[in-house]
Amino acid sequence: MSIDPRYLTDWSGLSRGIPKVVHRPRSTDELSAIVRDCDASGQKITIQGGMTGLAGGAVPADGDVVINLERMNQIESIDELEGIMLVQAGATLQQVQEAAEQAGWFFPVDLGARGTCQVGGNAATNAGGDRVIRYGTMRDSVLGVEAVLADGTVLNSLTRLIKNSSGLDLRFLFIGSEGTLGIITRLTLKLQPVPGAGATALACVSSMTQLAKLLRDMKLALGNKLSAFEFMSERFVAQSLELTGLALPVDTSAPWFVLIEATGEHGTDAGEALQHSLEQALEKETIIDCAVAASIADAEDFWRLRESIPEILTHLRPTVNFDCGLPWSQTGDYVAAVEAAMDEKFPAAKHLFFGHLGDNNIHLITGPHDESAFHEVEETVYAGLKNRQATISSEHGIGFLKKPFLHYTRSDAELATLRRLKSAMDPKGTLNPGRVVD
Repeated sequence: MSIDPRYLTDWSGLSRGIPKVVHRPRSTDELSAIVRDCDASGQKITIQGGMTGLAGGAVPADGDVVINLERMNQIESIDELEGIMLVQAGATLQQVQEAAEQAGWFFPVDLGARGTCQVGGNAATNAGGDRVIRYGTMRDSVLGVEAVLADGTVLNSLTRLIKNSSGLDLRFLFIGSEGTLGIITRLTLKLQPVPGAGATALACVSSMTQLAKLLRDMKLALGNKLSAFEFMSERFVAQSLELTGLALPVDTSAPWFVLIEATGEHGTDAGEALQHSLEQALEKETIIDCAVAASIADAEDFWRLRESIPEILTHLRPTVNFDCGLPWSQTGDYVAAVEAAMDEKFPAAKHLFFGHLGDNNIHLITGPHDESAFHEVEETVYAGLKNRQATISSEHGIGFLKKPFLHYTRSDAELATLRRLKSAMDPKGTLNPGRVVD
């Protein structure tokens, strides 16, 4: 039986083997039957969503049974009164966003891969994205889940209540667990009021320290109006401009850039508040230069700069990709040290920093690298996270690729607890074996 190559690897580029079979169930009952049979026969399962992950978590080994959720993609219902959506896990993020909009509501989680990534996978990795600073991560938008356990049992915890103090909240066993404890099949999602017109600006900053000060000032001045704060290094911007052909109305020689978005309540415009905040930042010399989008086209160009990652990944492949997290006060020193070390050890590669900062998230794309150098690249980046109250993964998950480094930012007691949970809920190691912890 021939296996379609698209089920063999995700955006990480990791390759492990050829699965025995690929199942694409249309219902929870169908999926449950597959899992029950696999668990009884000792067959290992790889769970797949939109295949946009960068940690290799969806990549099967030789002989695995693959369960891909792309056919479980229905928006089942929307409560327009309360703003709650019931959706199958294989629906794409863009489907959810568009369905919410049609119902007069707004789903706030947003990623560049919105047209491909699936909400079940977003929940399984607790995806963040561009609006975490205002709305939180995927965990904050999920009210309840239905999941299939390792023995095929269907656990329905599709609560739709904001408050529920009747014991342990079971949805949090599965959100962020990367399919190791159960397969998320359906979700109840919390929708938000449609925000007002957005205002977008691009600013130039002299250092990471100034970036953190600017973020603090913007949060204090704009409050919940601040909906995005996306920083980019000069190298990232230069590479993006080369690949997209965009031209910027600011000084492109600055060392750091930040894309700022503010949105008010429905029917209001946050443009004046953002403009005033930027004027204050210029007066205090927190920023070097800035430009406010004068049109939707301008705003789209600013975001196009930030969302050029697929082109960058293709251009620099093979790449090694990181999404670390640090307290703001430690970000500047860490980035400077890592950039210097990477320049010294890998002078032929490009090292592009960017991220969200407001949620402590720093991304790095570095490449091209020979595969033999991957471990040294990872060691160089992750070693500096020890003893910093940091994380090796803010939103991409651990999968296979980051597992060897998880002990850098999780304690022995935490790792032991993760293993105990896995052993208790999946004693045969049926679901996504080898991911996160052994």
